Amino acid sequence: MNFRFLDRLQPLALLVLRVVLGVIMTVYGYHKVFGGMHKHVAFVASMGMPGWLGYVSAFTELLGGILLVLGLFTRLSALAVCVNMLVAVFKVELNHGLINGYEFPLALAAMAFALIFLGSGAISIDWVMGNTGGIARK
Repeated sequence: MNFRFLDRLQPLALLVLRVVLGVIMTVYGYHKVFGGMHKHVAFVASMGMPGWLGYVSAFTELLGGILLVLGLFTRLSALAVCVNMLVAVFKVELNHGLINGYEFPLALAAMAFALIFLGSGAISIDWVMGNTGGIARK
């Protein structure tokens, strides 16, 4: 069966991918930035990393999520989110196993990874500004 007709819906698929990832990241970042920054920084420091990386992590989630929802600087935002989630997988969740452990941050990292290479698509600010976001204009 030929599903090439679905190619016309790629911009919609990228919009859904971006918005879902962006909303999740924004919510997680919002709670860290406005409700528990000192706890997050202390947690990061307790893992043997510099405490200031807690600020980087929290603001990456908040601002990266907002930029993903908007489709603005999508590839850069997705790269930052992907790195952030991979750190969460390998430094925080790996010893908990796949189930109820690292499956969620791994899925978020995979979503971000896809956006790094696919870009934002036609339904985005990147596209309006002339950056095709990885998908060629026709």
